[in-house]
This record gives sequence, structure tokens and C-alpha cells, in this order.
Amino acid sequence: MVEEKMGTCWSQTKDQFDNLEKHTQWGIEFVERYTKFVKERSEIEINYAKQIRNLSKKYQPKKNSREEEENKFTSCRAFLSTLNELNDYAGQHEVIAENLTSQIIAELTRYIQELKQERKSHFHDGRKAQQHIENSWKQLESSKRRFERDCKEADRAQQYFEKMDADINVTKADVEKARQQAQLRHQMAADSKGEYSVYLQKFNKEQNEHYYTLIPHIFQKIQEMEEKRIERVGESMKTFAEVDRQVLPIVGKCLDGMTKAAESIEPKTDSKQVIECFKSGFEPPGDVEFEDYSQAMKRTVSESSLSNSRGEGKPEKPSSKAKGKLWPFMKKNKLSLKLGSGPEDFSHLPPEQRRKKLQAKIDDLNKEIQKEMDQKDALTKMKDVYVKNPQMGDPASVDPRLAEISQNIEKLRLEAQKFEGWLAEVEGRLPTRSEPPRRQSELYETQNSTPVNNNCAQDRESPDGSYTEEQSSETQIKVPNTEFDDEFDDEEPLPTIGTCKALYPFEGHNEGTITVAEGEMLYVIEEDKGDGWTRVRRNEDDEGYVPTSYVEVYLDTNAKGAMTYI
Repeated sequence: MVEEKMGTCWSQTKDQFDNLEKHTQWGIEFVERYTKFVKERSEIEINYAKQIRNLSKKYQPKKNSREEEENKFTSCRAFLSTLNELNDYAGQHEVIAENLTSQIIAELTRYIQELKQERKSHFHDGRKAQQHIENSWKQLESSKRRFERDCKEADRAQQYFEKMDADINVTKADVEKARQQAQLRHQMAADSKGEYSVYLQKFNKEQNEHYYTLIPHIFQKIQEMEEKRIERVGESMKTFAEVDRQVLPIVGKCLDGMTKAAESIEPKTDSKQVIECFKSGFEPPGDVEFEDYSQAMKRTVSESSLSNSRGEGKPEKPSSKAKGKLWPFMKKNKLSLKLGSGPEDFSHLPPEQRRKKLQAKIDDLNKEIQKEMDQKDALTKMKDVYVKNPQMGDPASVDPRLAEISQNIEKLRLEAQKFEGWLAEVEGRLPTRSEPPRRQSELYETQNSTPVNNNCAQDRESPDGSYTEEQSSETQIKVPNTEFDDEFDDEEPLPTIGTCKALYPFEGHNEGTITVAEGEMLYVIEEDKGDGWTRVRRNEDDEGYVPTSYVEVYLDTNAKGAMTYI
């Protein structure tokens, strides 16, 4: 029973070590699995932050593009602020990924290595104690079996001695020999008994120490190791939540910034920006006059007399119907307002827009002039220092740069004067009268003509390319078609109010304009109303607009509504 009980205890202890070994191995694998989970979460945060940053960058306004022009609108500025806040928001997710890596992943990775070493040490001690007690038990079993064997042999030797001693036929020498053999066996049995007793006491002591000291101590160490592992996992889970919580105030500020940007949108301000951007400065057309077809039209000037008075080089007056009035910059004649392209004087733009562009150009030139003058003043002071202290530098070394800056200033001033001249021309043409403008399709009854001196054409330095209407990939602003223009499709051709001579060649690329050659004579059917364009006719179906500064106009002085040029 004692042997069976002891064997059962050892088996149970061995089983407990096996179970604890499996459980602690599972605990390490659990920590490794949790570490892998946090690592994947960190990668998700990094990828998310990267995608958010790319999204913000994708919708940022590009440099030197039309999107920069849009930033003057409050809605566009709010969107830009939202993109910036979103970029900061992405940065907080990068902080989350960084903290997860440093505070959890790195710590747990290091701890797992320590845990494996500690576990290995504890189970090594346990296996060692188990092996020791097993060896002690084997020694006890061996001494016990030897004692048993010696006892049996001593008993047999005693029985043999007694048998020999009782036999009268056996010699005295044989009896003595049997007696000595019996005594020897009894002595060996006694020695085995003593040895067995010593091993038994030793084993009992070691067994008591094994089950009450060594194994409980090892189990206690393993328990503490497991509890520490569980505690570390709990702390990591808490840190996992705290990493997110730490960035919430900054994320909240980012969201508050987005809300503030949205609240800064002002629809009325944006509408005013649109009005200022596209205000043309054109006068609206006047009332349409009633044309009485019940009476014969009386004209004081015949087409032939006008043509004959001007010579053979003048075109013949068309006699058939012409198209109704085509207003400049309407969709019907498709005159393009190109953003960022066109002639240097912006003559392709409506008057108000042209004035704004010229004023902006003048302001930029004045800034450049001021910048150059500041550099000139700085160099002049440096030269004065060199003159007073020649050891600091040669005054003559500054002269080339001063001369270069003076030339730049002179060029910029000439450039500014040129744009100021164009600005004065535009401001002089902008309408200032309050009475309703005349309809340009009025009938004129005049005969005499007076040469017109076009100051704009004479003051222009060079007309080359200034009115070239090149096609551009830039956005074109087109005014929607109106029923107003369609009312005059079957209208009688406009009467001629004079003639004009082309001073420069003009390529009319856009619909609504007409191509003319230098020196060509044309009929004037509509005078310049302040937009910089004059409507002319070559033949029955060939008419359109040309820049006023490109032609010298001769209006009939008695024509109704005719303008007089000095």
C-alpha cells in the first residue's frame, strides 16, 4: 500500500508538471497572439493615416492653376481648411500607431522573451527535483530488495546449518563450515537492514522536503509567473485604449476646426465675388423702336452715292437681309473670355474685367519697382560704407549691380506707364451716363461723312498679336443664349453709318469676328459703344466685329446717333 501510494503521488506530480507546462505554453502563445493583434492594428492605423494624407494632398489646390483663383470664395477656403485639419487628423492616427508600437508591441516582445526564459528555468528546477526524488526512491527500492534477498539467503543458510548439525553422518568440519556460512549470511542481512534503514530515512526526509518545500516553491514561482503574465496583458489592453484616448483632444480640435471652417462659409460674400469677377461693364441695350412697314422707307443717303464718294476701293453695300444684331461676348457669336491668356493689354476681356486686370498688373509692377528700389538703397548704403572704410570692400564692385538695378527700375517704370496708358484708355471708355443707351439697330439718316482720328490706334506702340484670338485650353466663359438675339434673325440688314479703313491686319478666329487685311475698306454698321469693338460689313453675308483700335472710322456726320472722333 505504501509503494502504491507513493507511486500514485509521483505520477500525479508528473501529471501536474505536464499540465502546467502545457498551460504556461498556451499563455505565452496567447501573449504572442495579442501582440500580433496590436501590430496589425498599428499597421491599419499607419495605412489609414497614409490614405487620409494622400486624400488631403490630392484635393489641395495646385499651384499656377485655376483652383488658386477659387480660393477667394469662402466655400473654397473652408474646404482648404478642412483639408488641412484632415491632414492633422491623419497625423494623430500616426501617433496612435507609433504609441502602439513603442508602448505595447516592443514591450510585449521583450517580455515574451523574458517569460520564456523564466518558464524554462522553473520547469527545469521542477524536472530536476522530480528526477532527484525518483533517484532517491530507486536507491531505497534497491536497498530494500537487497535486504530482502540477504534475509532470505540468511534464512536458508540457517536452515542448512541446522540440518547439517542434526545429521550424525556429517563431519564436524562440514558442520562448522555451514555454521560460519549461516553467520555470514546473517551479518549480510544485518548490514542490508542497516543500509535499507538509512536509505529509508533519507528518502522520507527528501520526500517530505520535495512535497512540502521544493514542489510548492516551484509551483508558487510558476503561479507568480502566470499572474504576472496575465497582469501584463491587462496593462497592455488598458494601454491599447489609453493610446486612443490620448489623441482624442487633438482629434476633437481637428473636428472643431472643420466645423468652424464650415461655419465660416458666407453665401452672400461668394455671390459678390462672382459678380465682381464676371462684371463686364457693358451697357444694356435700349428699347427696340417700332418700325412702320406700312410706309415706304425714306433714306437721305443712297448706297451708291456713299460708295461713289469714297472711291472704287470701298466695298459695295449689301442689298439682302443680314443677320440680326450680335452682341459681343454672347454665346451666339462665341467670343471667348480666356482666363490667363490673350493679348498683353487684355483687350480680349470686357471693359470692367480688363480694368481690373490692368490695375492688378500695375500693382504688381509697382511692387517690383519698390523691391528693386529697396535693393538699390541697400547697395547705395553698402557703397557709402566701402567709401568710408575701404578695408571692408571696393566701392567700385557695387557699381555694376547698381547699374543693373537702375536699368531694371527704368524698364519696370516704362512697363507700368504702358499699362497705365491702357488703363486710362479703358476708364475713359467705361460708360458714365445714366440715360438709357441707344439700340444699336436704329435706322440712320445721314449722308455726309467725316474722317475719324482714332487716338487709340495712334497711341498703340505695336499692334502685333495684341488682338490675336488664339484658341486655348483654358476655361471659356460663355453667356447663355437668349431669346432676345433670335428675335432679329429675320430683321432687315442694318444700315451703314459710315466706312472704315483697316490700319492693321486682324485674324478673326472666334465666331462673331471678321478677318480684315491692312488697308481694306469696309462698311461701318455699328459704332463702338465702349466695349472696344466696331461692327463692320464686307458683303451681304460677311459681317462681324473688329477691334476699334485696328480701324480708322469715317462716320456720316448727319447719321442718327453717329459719334464724332476728334
